[in-house]
Amino acid sequence: MSEATSETAARGAGGDGDAPPFRYTPRLAAELEASWREHWAANGTFHAPNPEGDLAPSDGEGAVPVDKLFVQDMFPYPSGAGLHTGHPLGFIGTDVYARYHRMLGRNVLHTMGFDAFGLPAEQYAVQTGQHPRITTERNIERYLAQIQRLGLGHDERRRIATTDVGYYRWTQWIFLRIFNSWYDPDGNDGQGRARHIDELVAEFESGARETPDGRAWAELSAGERRRVLNQYRLAYVSDAPVNWCPGLGTVLANEEVTAEGRSERGNFPVFRRNLRQWMMRITAYADRLVDDLDRLDWPDKVKAMQRNWIGRSQGARVSFSVDGVGERIEVFTTRPDTLFGATYLVLAPENPLVDALIGAGWPAGTPESWTGGAADPAEAVAAYRLTASRKSELERQENRRKTGVFTGAYAVNPVTGGRLPIFVADYVLMGYGTGAIMAVPGQDQRDWDFASAFDLPVVRTVQPPEGFDGEAYTGEGPAINSSHPSSVDLDGLEVAEAKERVISWLVERGHGERTVQYKLRDWLFSRQRYWGEPFPIVYDEDGEPIALPESELPVELPDVDDYSPKTFDPEDAESDPFAPLGRAEEWAEVELDLGDGPRKYRRDTNTMPNWAGSCWYQLRYIDPNNQETFCSPVNERYWTGPRPGEHGDRDTGGVDLYIGGVEHAVLHLLYSRFWQKVLYDLGEVSSEEPYRRLFNQGYIQAYAYTDSRGVYVPAEEVEERDGRYFWKDQEVTQEYGKMGKSLKNSVSPDEICDAYSADTLRLYEMSMGPMDISRPWATKDVVGAYRFLQRVWRNVVDETTGAPRVTEDAPDDETTRLLHRTVAGVREDYVGLRYNTAAAKLIELNNHLTKRYGDSTGTPRQVVEALVLMLAPLCPHVAEELWSRLGHAESLAHGPFPVADERFLVDETVEYPIQVNGKVRARVTVPTDADQEAVRAAALAEERIQAVVAGRDPRKVIVVPGRLVNIVV
Repeated sequence: MSEATSETAARGAGGDGDAPPFRYTPRLAAELEASWREHWAANGTFHAPNPEGDLAPSDGEGAVPVDKLFVQDMFPYPSGAGLHTGHPLGFIGTDVYARYHRMLGRNVLHTMGFDAFGLPAEQYAVQTGQHPRITTERNIERYLAQIQRLGLGHDERRRIATTDVGYYRWTQWIFLRIFNSWYDPDGNDGQGRARHIDELVAEFESGARETPDGRAWAELSAGERRRVLNQYRLAYVSDAPVNWCPGLGTVLANEEVTAEGRSERGNFPVFRRNLRQWMMRITAYADRLVDDLDRLDWPDKVKAMQRNWIGRSQGARVSFSVDGVGERIEVFTTRPDTLFGATYLVLAPENPLVDALIGAGWPAGTPESWTGGAADPAEAVAAYRLTASRKSELERQENRRKTGVFTGAYAVNPVTGGRLPIFVADYVLMGYGTGAIMAVPGQDQRDWDFASAFDLPVVRTVQPPEGFDGEAYTGEGPAINSSHPSSVDLDGLEVAEAKERVISWLVERGHGERTVQYKLRDWLFSRQRYWGEPFPIVYDEDGEPIALPESELPVELPDVDDYSPKTFDPEDAESDPFAPLGRAEEWAEVELDLGDGPRKYRRDTNTMPNWAGSCWYQLRYIDPNNQETFCSPVNERYWTGPRPGEHGDRDTGGVDLYIGGVEHAVLHLLYSRFWQKVLYDLGEVSSEEPYRRLFNQGYIQAYAYTDSRGVYVPAEEVEERDGRYFWKDQEVTQEYGKMGKSLKNSVSPDEICDAYSADTLRLYEMSMGPMDISRPWATKDVVGAYRFLQRVWRNVVDETTGAPRVTEDAPDDETTRLLHRTVAGVREDYVGLRYNTAAAKLIELNNHLTKRYGDSTGTPRQVVEALVLMLAPLCPHVAEELWSRLGHAESLAHGPFPVADERFLVDETVEYPIQVNGKVRARVTVPTDADQEAVRAAALAEERIQAVVAGRDPRKVIVVPGRLVNIVV
């Protein structure tokens, strides 16, 4: 909002001008809001005591309440652009919930920290040479000033940032716990769990577990033992295909790459490349991550997204022999019933089997379209692999125009004995299944598209319904073309029965096995960046990773002169990326005594992804200053431990309410769940899940404008003229989208607070609509919330003297009943996060008070005090001020919250419809406690009923209590 707009808004809202001295104006609001924030800070109003440690109550302060609540916002990143009014939506919603429950007497933990490592600060450092820490801390300071102005009731003692050395020391410690662990699939009564790596060593030493080559553990050298253990560790180093972005100098997650194969940030080209990377064996937890979703109070949409991401599928692994080659190709399929329709095989370009399959030359009769114009299969595959490496994974999956090359080799279909050409194609991904598929074009559209491009046969194995005229058919139906005299007969069987029969046949004949497959892949955990957590790992002369002892933590980031990474030439297979930490040679090359005497080692020069710090921050909120451990077990159990009395043995524990955007539905939440489960298995925490309840808030949307080039222009500079929109005399096009920097449609919360008040902003955002629904922002509508607060103020405060404008008189019956209905409804709304309807009820009550008592000497204290208390979670500053002016010395932050009297929730009267011969003719209102005889008499006495009956004696008068009267004449 421009300066001129702000001035206009202030005047329109009733700016100070010649206002009475105690009118609620932006100036008065700013003064009282600042005063109350100082009061809260000075008095530790929102401090939540721990059972033990430095945040436990001091002597004489009493015991920690049993009734606690842990409420948490998703970790914000401190952007240099600061907040717009869309950011605080979830923060305010969480604060309202926390304030309400604090007023009920609960011990409420609510705070906020910063997910402060990340690429933006590092890129700024590359451009300016300024250390990322300086940029980050400046951004945090600005961000804090903005959110603190909103009056969020945070326990400031618990604030953290992932870039604090004292924080990432424990991130490194958790990494070491994961590195020094392995997953025992038979542990935990067969459910599988993480165990310390020493327990695996003990099994090897005792002979309970054989080494990979069968030698005794004592016969292996130290290096050989280390390599064996690294095959089991939950954190391990591996050569993995990654999305390498030379322009940013780092690996990108799939979600950070556009469908065009470019980086989401900066629009740089992205290439597929094998790099030696840290991985986390999250796949070991796939079943538990899926199954435990049923135990969580999360939105169904988020659960579905996680289930789809993990992608658990039941099917069969089928083995195909290859003509003239000793290798066999293993294929996982969820549809083994379609095996008769397999007409070719496809391997991912990265599949290591490809090299063993490439023939010396093209077989006779090979179509030219299969060769890619190359002289031989080796040349064709090499060229194709290079092209495929330049595509993002998303582009490979979504592109319908299928490409590939023939390897020159043929496989054998186990059920038909037919020869199947083997192709390399980039629509097959190495990360899912075995990196190879049996292609069934009749039942899979991607295979159909490929078969069409390369003139390959199509055999349908499921009968489409009558009238089907599409291409691949993926629905249910009886099997067709699915029998062979020397194998198995599936014809006529439905899909489920056909699957079972063919899997049994494959297992019996040694051609396959029943199995479960997952789309989930191990978590790529390395980044070639400077601004991230260093790994607490060194490498020996053989390049094997060795964990540092805890005494060496934290491994702090060194200072470097150049934050930019050395990139590589994607055309040169020998060139490698070079992380910025590699420039700090004195830091990277280190001499340590790790038990074998002083030796030289090299540190890992990659850094962890910013997901690392956000995986466990709820645990550090609990115990932020603990130097002995990452979180005291007593404090952790108090705040996040399971509650068997409430949910039985199915309660997972975790944060009581976690609020954030649905965009983090998969990765952040999945990674956090993985870390939590590892820590639980190792006995470090009592809760199996990090977040017991999850709530996704909607977005705030706003109008955005584009010029003739399609470029966004500042929305606050656009003028409307006769239904058209202009920016600097250029006509622009109006559209609607999520508020943000990219669309140039942001509105700063500071501007709204200046023009109205922070409480106005809070109330407006909470009353715009349901919390979980996106809603449109309209600055012109903010004044409605402001004027409501002015009316509340006038019902309590004399604007001339500042004294309370209340009486000690009892309210009339109508007001009393409305008050108690409002109390009951607002309590339910706050619990259900229905803040818009809570605000509507408060507005209704206040309007009633204005109409009933506005012209009198004052409003009944009983009613206005309840109104102020109910308003406090939404508008805490003005509520505190009004509570104080009403004569209360203590803050209302800890209550009391009004309680409804059940007597006043029952209506005094009830309306009965009156039927005559089955048709409603009139209605009558009687006291709620009227008996049937009184209801009958009232119905017969009703004037319109007497006219209908016309002197006739009713044959029957039936009274259905509380519902209707039926008269038969």
